[in-house]
Amino acid sequence: MRAGVSTQLACFTAEGVIRAMMRMAHKGICHPPSVVLHAYCRWAALQGIETERMRRRWASVTEAEWPDGWLAGVPVLAENRGSAPATVAALSRIDDGFEQTATRSRGSHALTRALPISAIGSEGAALAGETAALTHGDPAARSATVRVTTLLHHCMTDSPEETHLSGGTGQLVKETLRRGTVTLPTVGRGEVGDEDGHLMGVFQCAVDQPADPGLLARLAPDATAPSALYGGLYAAVSFPQRTDFTAALHFAAGAPDGDSVACVTGALLGAVHGAEALPVRLVSRHKLSWVLGTLARDLLLQIFESPSGGEYVAGWDPHWRSRYPSW
Repeated sequence: MRAGVSTQLACFTAEGVIRAMMRMAHKGICHPPSVVLHAYCRWAALQGIETERMRRRWASVTEAEWPDGWLAGVPVLAENRGSAPATVAALSRIDDGFEQTATRSRGSHALTRALPISAIGSEGAALAGETAALTHGDPAARSATVRVTTLLHHCMTDSPEETHLSGGTGQLVKETLRRGTVTLPTVGRGEVGDEDGHLMGVFQCAVDQPADPGLLARLAPDATAPSALYGGLYAAVSFPQRTDFTAALHFAAGAPDGDSVACVTGALLGAVHGAEALPVRLVSRHKLSWVLGTLARDLLLQIFESPSGGEYVAGWDPHWRSRYPSW
């Protein structure tokens, strides 16, 4: 199964977050969005996008080979897997400083590439919004990204244990998603309208009229971040049973921008059911499954164990800093 550009960017988001945490641990100071932006520049260099500009911007800062870190050596990440116009347009203005890079886009890549940030806790919501705003300047893109990462973190940490069992009921899953939806942050309120009310409306639509392709198309009509959020929530609530995971992905893929909606659907259901619920036949065929699994493991290791230690604490993995250079 081919990995799209959103998945490639999500890999570099996860790596950027790890490296930001590393920098904070070893230097005591860090601006995480800048570190994530640097990660997207490494992706661009691998893709052959603005390569000379990227090297002028970054290679002069380090004595090591650039792009650095283990992720830059993964061949499939150098393959063209689709376009990311807003991200590329923003990176082409990297010399102007990150405050000046964002386009006016509300495209779905702002949201889909930020999903790994949901693992780092409540502070991840702010980082997710700042990361979206690096390249996508429309407030709706930032707001939707904040909400989806917050909802994902809720599903990972506040789901009843029964939802992770094969016999977990769909009603428990729906209740977990409902509670997460009603407790979302107020970021963007006044800029993007009543998004929280809209999300609750989407949830209720899924309860009253589940798995309706026409309704899905109306809720998620285009390739924007809000559509990815609305469509993903609608599909996840429509197929809450653990045994319906594959059916949920197929249904979500039928949306006008099926890739982004299926991405959010899978993330929500994976978060609420647990990784064991992911369809093995799909995961095993995914070209980046090993890379994604490694990044997920390493992100959690960095959060809970900090293998390289810190400024005043010795680490236990002597190779960690070469895997994730902290600059």
